[in-house]
Amino acid sequence: MRATLIYGAGDVRVEQVPDPVLKQPTGALVRVTAACICGSDLHPYHSMSPADGPARIGHEFIGVVEDTGSDVSTVQKGDLVVAPFAFSDGTCEYCREGLQTSCVHGGFWATGDVDGGQGEAVRAPLADGILVKLPVGPDSALIPSLLTLSDVFGTGYHAAVRGGVDERTTVTVIGDGAVGLLAVLSAKRLGAEQIVLMGRHKGRTDLGREFGATDVVAERGEEGVAKVRELTGGQGTHVVLEAVGHMPAYEQAYGVVRAGGTISRVGVPQCEEAPIGFGSLFGGNITLTGGPAPARAYIEELLPDILDGTVEPGKVFDRTVDLDGVPDGYRAMDAREALKALVTP
Repeated sequence: MRATLIYGAGDVRVEQVPDPVLKQPTGALVRVTAACICGSDLHPYHSMSPADGPARIGHEFIGVVEDTGSDVSTVQKGDLVVAPFAFSDGTCEYCREGLQTSCVHGGFWATGDVDGGQGEAVRAPLADGILVKLPVGPDSALIPSLLTLSDVFGTGYHAAVRGGVDERTTVTVIGDGAVGLLAVLSAKRLGAEQIVLMGRHKGRTDLGREFGATDVVAERGEEGVAKVRELTGGQGTHVVLEAVGHMPAYEQAYGVVRAGGTISRVGVPQCEEAPIGFGSLFGGNITLTGGPAPARAYIEELLPDILDGTVEPGKVFDRTVDLDGVPDGYRAMDAREALKALVTP
């Protein structure tokens, strides 16, 4: 079959790879019908050493079940399914607590011998724990929105949930990528009445307004912090959802959070060290939370709103490519010519 491999920074190729085969009775084979490129895929696209390649890539997909192991009971051949970006068994203590990204038997797509989502097919090692049957066909107009359940909608929602967003909280979202925009949508869904989106790409921030942002701040650094505080009577917001992962975004986060507030970080951190002292978190009694979203925990909760048209998170997709077009999809997203690329193998 054909699949996407990354050979190093800026070097993405589509090549022939071995067809996936069942290895455990808990597994399933899925023919991918829709996948996408994630903003977090751009991190290795920027920095991966050729010594670490070639490697499979991609962690968001919808597909049709082609075969299942003997122990699989929740899906069967012919089912259209969505998979979260981390695989998990669904039965360990962490999964039962809704923290599937810490599953003792789990892991992430495109690591080790596990397939990546940007290809023609995937072996799902723990089918009952991860594959969720969808009540539509592969040609449904809802597919782009349903695909966001694999990562970006669940991640934006996780940021808002961990931040404690409700109708009493004011919110700042840092980052106008797909996760940031869906954090806006999630904050709105949870009842926040004032949502400040910090982003400087007008096409994206316009979508953020459509999703529920009440204010947009294009400025960055100290100027951006001052603008948010001006919009909030000098106090900052109760919750900050940081959806970027770089140090300047974190610095903005503790610059705009209200005393006693919460910073929820879901942008994959690109640094191990970050200030937590008196001038950043300690002095203002700031709570720091977040982490990799257990997207599997949110699928059943978010799915009905997509099916009935209450929300349309698939609007974050502004480019569609076939498998041959994946390298150009990476280029376009890296150049900010595209927000998020949908892949139709």
